[in-house]
Amino acid sequence: MNSGRTGFYFSVLEEGDVAAGDPITLLKRDEHAVPVSEITRLFVYDKQDLSALQRVVEVEALPEGWRSYFLDRLGDLV
Repeated sequence: MNSGRTGFYFSVLEEGDVAAGDPITLLKRDEHAVPVSEITRLFVYDKQDLSALQRVVEVEALPEGWRSYFLDRLGDLV
């Protein structure tokens, strides 16, 4: 987390085997377009960025634990 090198994340819709060279297809992009790096920045460094916190809690794919954390942060700022 401290390095800021978080990579990218995806979910598995169907269990199976994947081999080198197999295609990976993007099925959906979140309409809020919040990169993982911004979520990490909010979690580690910029805990007071109100507008970014408001965007992050709207991300559908955000796990509930993270959403609760960021909602608490928002509650502290408002």
